[in-house]
Parts: sequence; structure tokens; C-alpha cells
Amino acid sequence: MRVFVTGATGALGRHLVPGLVAAGHQVTATTRSPGKVAQLRAAGAEPVIVDGLDREAVITAVLAAEPDVIVHQMTALAQMRGLRNVDRVFAATNELRTRGTDNLLAAAARAGTRRVVAQGHNFVYERSGGPIKTEEDPVVARPIRSAERTIAAIKYVDRTVPQTAEEGIVLRYGTFYGPGASDPMVEAVRKRQLPIIGGGTGIWSFIHTADAAAATLAAIERGTPGVYNVVDDEPAPVAQWLPYLAEVAGAKPPVRLPAWVGRLLAGEFVVAQMTEVRGASNEKAKKELGWEPRFASWREGFRDWVK
Repeated sequence: MRVFVTGATGALGRHLVPGLVAAGHQVTATTRSPGKVAQLRAAGAEPVIVDGLDREAVITAVLAAEPDVIVHQMTALAQMRGLRNVDRVFAATNELRTRGTDNLLAAAARAGTRRVVAQGHNFVYERSGGPIKTEEDPVVARPIRSAERTIAAIKYVDRTVPQTAEEGIVLRYGTFYGPGASDPMVEAVRKRQLPIIGGGTGIWSFIHTADAAAATLAAIERGTPGVYNVVDDEPAPVAQWLPYLAEVAGAKPPVRLPAWVGRLLAGEFVVAQMTEVRGASNEKAKKELGWEPRFASWREGFRDWVK
């Protein structure tokens, strides 16, 4: 098939583009940076420089590529650091998830592209009820104030892509890790700057970027429209995975802080992620996409990732 991949030089795209080429697909890949054109061409794709917020440029690029499938991986998170004010950190990404999504969907309609596969996130679920969420569970209704626009943007993709595209799929990825994906996290762990807050009872679902790319490739080729959790087999509380990551990284055990101190130092959103967030089930993606993560657990994934 002809596949149009946006955000193709990101943490996931660097696995996805070569995977698509290896599977025999013809890939047009976008970047905002002229300096990354050679990287895309070396991976076997036809590179296009385009700003996802430039509606006419996006439509022109898509019409020229005539894709069977559009893949929406546009973010702007390369310099992401502290999350005291999530909406400020994610401001550019939120634009790409709203206006950028609209631009791609308009281009898909103009080009007659039926299938659109877009990036979502599993942190969108309500922080109450059972510990592990399926795609049928409710998404958060009242997000932390500092993350309201960010959660609204993720929910916009969730809602708009399946409703607008003829075959719209949203992949709710777990927390990415792998080379180039979460290096600041390892750096913070080694400096003992990533503490366990409260009881560390927040449950996280992880996914290696290579496994996320494999699931994306599966969604390009098959699967009914809708949303899918793309996570590994072992959702785990912070109190389990963070000390393990420290051990693998050769660091001292993480510091422990009471929740009230965490609120003062890191803000309400970080405390909620450390104490209240829920994990996600990957059963639907396994069954309907025919996908299995190579790293079934973050335990072996972390060992492979952290050198």
C-alpha cells in the first residue's frame, strides 16, 4: 500500500518507517526539519518537508502522495522536561493533536484515503474504579487543572478520528521507552530526581517503541475502526517499576516523598500519575490486530533498553 506517515522522525517513526518499507509498502514520510530528509531517504521513504499546522501544505502533500493510509504521529516533545504545568509543555503538541488532526482528516477526505491511524495515550482513563482499563472504560471527565487542554487534545483525537475517517483508528499507547524515547527518565533516576510519591500506587502501562511501531504497522494493515490500547502485558504500580528501573540503571533506590511534599515540588499532575493513574489492558489489540509485544513486560524491556 501507499502509506503517508507524519511525524516520521520521532521515537516511534524511526522504527515504523523501516518496518513499513520492509513489509513492502511505499512510504511518504514527513518532517518539519530539512536536516532529517537524508535520514528518511536512507530508511527507504520518500521525504516531504511539511508543517502539520499548515493546512494547505498538508493537503497538497497528501494529494501528491495519494495514500491508501495516513498515519498521524505528529508531536513536539523533543525538549520535554518538568510537568508542573503540563499544558505549557504540551502546547505545541496539543495544536498538532487538534488543528493538525483536522488538517490530516481534511486531506484524507480530499484524497479519498479511507484509513487514518492516529496516536493516542492510555493516560486518558479515569483515575478511579478498577486498576486495569479496557477501551470500553470511561475516559477522565475532570482532569487535573494544569493538564486540562492536554487531556482535551488527546480526547479530541480519540473522538474525531473514528468519527470522521471512514476507517479511523486511534492507538492509545502506553508510556514509551527505548532508545531515544525516555532517556531523560533514566537520567533523572540516576540522579535520584525521580522519587516515589505517596505509596507509589499509580499503575503505569509501558510499551517499547519498537513494539508500538509493530502495533501501528498491524493497524495499518488490518483491524476494525475504533480505539486500541497498545501496551505491554504487565501494568505495574510505580512502587514496583521505578525501583527496578533504578536497579537496572545502576542507581541508588529512588527517594520516597509524602504526597504533600510531591505537590509542592512537582505539582498535582505528577502526584496523580504517581498515586492514582490506572493501567490498561492490551487484549483487544492482541485479538483484533493480531499483534504481540516482543517485550511482554517492562522488566525485560528495561534491561534491553538501559545500557
